[in-house]
Amino acid sequence: MTRDGDRDLPPAEAIARLRLARTEGIGPLTFGRLLERHGTATAALAALPRLAARRGAPFALHPESEARREMEALHRMGARLLFAGLPPYPPLLAMQEDAPPVLALLGDPTTLSLRAVALVGARNASAAGRRIAEDLGESLAAAGLAVVSGLARGIDAAAHLGALRKGRTIACIAGGLDEPYPPEHARLQARIADEGGAVLAEAPLGTAPLARHFPRRNRIVAALSLGVVVVEAAPRSGSLITARLALEAGRELFAVPGSPLDPRARGANDLIRQGAHLTESAEDVLAHLPEAPRPARLFTPPPAWESADAAEELVPSVPSTPETSSQVLDLIGGSPIAVDEVMRRCHLSPSAIQAILLDLELAGRVELLPGNRVALTGRDQNGR
Repeated sequence: MTRDGDRDLPPAEAIARLRLARTEGIGPLTFGRLLERHGTATAALAALPRLAARRGAPFALHPESEARREMEALHRMGARLLFAGLPPYPPLLAMQEDAPPVLALLGDPTTLSLRAVALVGARNASAAGRRIAEDLGESLAAAGLAVVSGLARGIDAAAHLGALRKGRTIACIAGGLDEPYPPEHARLQARIADEGGAVLAEAPLGTAPLARHFPRRNRIVAALSLGVVVVEAAPRSGSLITARLALEAGRELFAVPGSPLDPRARGANDLIRQGAHLTESAEDVLAHLPEAPRPARLFTPPPAWESADAAEELVPSVPSTPETSSQVLDLIGGSPIAVDEVMRRCHLSPSAIQAILLDLELAGRVELLPGNRVALTGRDQNGR
């Protein structure tokens, strides 16, 4: 059995979940729907080749050998995998509809159960901004909170360093656990893991921290936390994206005011004007921080992990033809549309729509979004 927190996951199912999560075209929402429909990742993997064959396009599952190598490499470096819906996967993150199905963890898993606050801000932070972030990190950690940030230069690093003086911190990185970014923060990453903190990565080992990975990293930072504190942020910065994601996730938003003469303060000042809590000390955060909501389990494992008959019931008997797929595509644009609206206008059953959307996502033509919405991928927008 593979031990993951308080639950035992059979080794075959752990490998199957990793393979499913790493298969191109399977996003978090599709992963969840496949698991809900088929009960286990093992059964979902058995179904996918037939699902893909219906659309007549090439489809490749993530190889089992690569999944095993990844798991073994993580174990060698003292890391582990966390599976959504099973402890010690972060409970607040698990409540998000698009929570990553699999995370890699380096460090202490008990840190993930602490109430947490995120501190984010400018990479080119001022000396005063770094000092404020460090002081906030130290005081919030001393109050028993885990301080969450992204291991970047500037405000992120200051927040981690301050938290380490009095408690625990969580670093969310955009690449694999073996690709700390920036490279000079490799020692800081190791220190966080060694001193009771946690380092989380959604990406596989060997994944470089490319620009397209940072929005997902920012979403995880926001979702892990009860609130997000913006210390310094220029307009249109990544920190403001994290602030928006925090609001979308129902989190409290805090901002440290700055000089109107400093462009790095404009983003935080704007947030305060829009209703963020003005923050000058940890007391301002603690006064408005809510209690953690009740964690929601994304996936409930069936009584028996594996069923000999499961693979026989996997392919739904619903219409998914080139004609119905084209009909659905014609209704979907680059802007997200509710799946219920697609269903209403196509006059197809829910099971038919879900089967068609699964086929289209596997083909890379649509993207399933939180809130039961769907949109064309960039490739399909250009091609239609």
